[in-house]
Amino acid sequence: MSLSDFFTPIDLTTIAPKNGYYTSHLGSKIDLYTDKFPDLEQPADIAIIGVQEDRNAINNPGCALAPDYVREKLYLLNEGAYTTRIVDLGNIRRGETVIDTYFAVKTVVAELIKKDIIPIIIGGGQDLTYAQYLGYETLEQKVDLVVVDSHLDLEDDEPSESIETTSTSYLTKIFLHEPNYLFNYSNLGYQTFFASQDSLRVMEKLYFDVHRLGNISGNIAVAEPTIRNANMVSFDLSAIRSSDAAANANATPNGLYGEEACQICRYAGFNDKLTSIGFYEFNPAYDSNGQTAMLLSQMIWYFIDGVYNRKKDFPLHPKSQYLIYKTSLKHDDHELVFVKSKKSDRWWMQVPYPTGGSKNERFHLVPCRYEDYKTAVAGEMPDLWWRTYQKLT
Repeated sequence: MSLSDFFTPIDLTTIAPKNGYYTSHLGSKIDLYTDKFPDLEQPADIAIIGVQEDRNAINNPGCALAPDYVREKLYLLNEGAYTTRIVDLGNIRRGETVIDTYFAVKTVVAELIKKDIIPIIIGGGQDLTYAQYLGYETLEQKVDLVVVDSHLDLEDDEPSESIETTSTSYLTKIFLHEPNYLFNYSNLGYQTFFASQDSLRVMEKLYFDVHRLGNISGNIAVAEPTIRNANMVSFDLSAIRSSDAAANANATPNGLYGEEACQICRYAGFNDKLTSIGFYEFNPAYDSNGQTAMLLSQMIWYFIDGVYNRKKDFPLHPKSQYLIYKTSLKHDDHELVFVKSKKSDRWWMQVPYPTGGSKNERFHLVPCRYEDYKTAVAGEMPDLWWRTYQKLT
């Protein structure tokens, strides 16, 4: 089966300006599936894919129409100071059942990652995050998942046996899926009044990282190490305040500012480790003058900008590009080791594998902040070190 079998071509007559695109516009730079499906054997860094599926988008029917509304704005943005190699594969057909759509998304994500092409998924409900995650099962690859959302989408009742899920319960499917390839889950921007205490206790018990909106809003840089640790990102548009992104039936007054959402997307693109990102729950029916479509297109632009500004500074390769800092704790003989990149000034922390935990490596490198190093210098154990060690155990 060819990947083209899953897609329908883009109808430029409905989204392109009457006079066409300027040569600097992304619309003239991207290889679009209009008549001929892009040749994925040719070099490409990023693939845009729309998904026209909203049957399990709770209280937000209509978000399946998102892809072309976003394309209309995105293609009018100018290329940055780099040469893009981007393909737009069109829209994944809505399957006869939701499970059919999941299979298509899963297959496409896996095949693109195999080809070192980063999929940008646009449209549909956030339950498609589960299908995005299943692509990594095909690759048999451990996953660090970051979700930007005002809610913690866990199921309150007993989970069903079906592979099908919803936009408010897909995390339960991911957490319980067998075989389990999830190493870490992080949430950015949850709002406490939308999160049950039971859900928060589950996160604490599993040593997952959840960050309240109040802890990151106005200081979005604190989220950078969390984003840098992700293999895949899922962004729910309802995480953005309604005054900046109204086009979502579940939008609420509080949330991230538009520029903070763009910064998160640039951090995601800048992450050498990240291999897929999805933008979900945008509903054109609620968009006023195309404002949310424009914000989302700018978020994607910043993600692309991050990708083309990657430093490729994987820790300790080569060692000459890194500085090693060692600290000792007050009440323990244990030594904490930190690594700083000379290229980007970014920090990592070494967390040792428990005895027998890894045959090939002695320690796990986790992205951290300079503040974690200062905590260790003061003789205290950083919370991030302890949570990571517990997960490794």
